[in-house]
Formats: sequence, C-alpha cells, structure tokens
Amino acid sequence: MSSTPASVRPAVTVNAEIRALWAQAGGQLSPGEQEAYQQLLLEWAAAVGEDTAEAA
Repeated sequence: MSSTPASVRPAVTVNAEIRALWAQAGGQLSPGEQEAYQQLLLEWAAAVGEDTAEAA
C-alpha cells in the first residue's frame, strides 16, 4: 500500500506550506509540527516526482 496521495498537489503549493510551517514555528518545530512537516515532505517528493514524470 502506498502513502502517496491519490491526487498530487503541485510542488510549489506544498513548498509554500512547508515554508509557512517553519515561519510559524519560529525555526523550532513542536512534535506535532514535526509530524506535519514529515507528511509535507513526502507529499512534496511525490509532487516533484509527478512533475518529473510529466516532463519526460
């Protein structure tokens, strides 16, 4: 079973959420924020992979 979302959001959208999370946290993530960050990283990687596959 894959943890990749069925519909992948654009990498730029996910990246903006990652940046906002870090800005909101002031540079130090709480345990809950760390979990959200890890999920966003996975989503971002999937989006980048999707962008690469579409470009090929």
